[in-house]
Amino acid sequence: MKILVTGATGQLGSKIVESLIKTVPAEQLAVSVRNPEKAAGLKARGVDVRYGDFDKPETLDTAFSGIDRLLIISSSEVRLGGDEIRIKQHANAVAAAERANVKFIAFTSAPKASNSDFFLVPAYKATEEAIIKTGIPYSFIKNNWYLENEIGNIKGAMTGSPWITATGNGKVGWTLRRELAEATAAVLAGDGHENTIYELTGKPMTHKELASNLGAVLGKEIPFQQVDDDTYAEIMKGAGVPEDFLPMLTSTEKGIREGGLEVESDDLEKLLGRPATPIQEALTQIVNQLSQTEN
Repeated sequence: MKILVTGATGQLGSKIVESLIKTVPAEQLAVSVRNPEKAAGLKARGVDVRYGDFDKPETLDTAFSGIDRLLIISSSEVRLGGDEIRIKQHANAVAAAERANVKFIAFTSAPKASNSDFFLVPAYKATEEAIIKTGIPYSFIKNNWYLENEIGNIKGAMTGSPWITATGNGKVGWTLRRELAEATAAVLAGDGHENTIYELTGKPMTHKELASNLGAVLGKEIPFQQVDDDTYAEIMKGAGVPEDFLPMLTSTEKGIREGGLEVESDDLEKLLGRPATPIQEALTQIVNQLSQTEN
């Protein structure tokens, strides 16, 4: 059996590979990356490093050759309007997997991808449909929201800035990236995951509840401001966010406000074989990491 992870030098992919190395012999692992030089460390550990670019389908034929179990990590093209790019990139990967006679495809998808209006969803839904159409056994791993996505807010709160959001009472299932990676590795290396859908989420809570938990960790109250989308965009622009990304940010706030990330599921706990890290403990880990970086 040979397992391949695409995007293996990215923030999620690198953690998935590290989890796999703990349970799978290195010679059974392969990675597909756009820049093999960045994966030199994996190559030195015996991992099969291959060149593969979602934008260059011919490279994927070579990358996926001889692979039994494939993980397609969703494209990092997240700007508003990037759906067409993501759909094409993912379609290239799925078609190459079919040509290579891959036996199992896992795909990192989005929460409620089959029935949500969240702006990121169309590309994920199209990819899921393309995978199903191949007839290849699959697993759709629907990651909620990385707690690390809030590092900007956490840093600000540590220095006394208010927590600003336009998410209203919308809830999010924040989770540490490494635990999502560990759960994904369990699907890739384990048995019985054919034609499954996993919603990987922490306990859903509002931004206000998250800020309150952070306040408990920091031992102080976090000033909290709920604003509208236009005000949020202006604040982000003033903070230096490029104008191209503002629509994506406000669409994310709107999607959360409308329940796009509110999912109740114990799938993460089942795949980990233990409860996910409690939110205050997870926040403490991030705060400690940020404090060490600053010092």
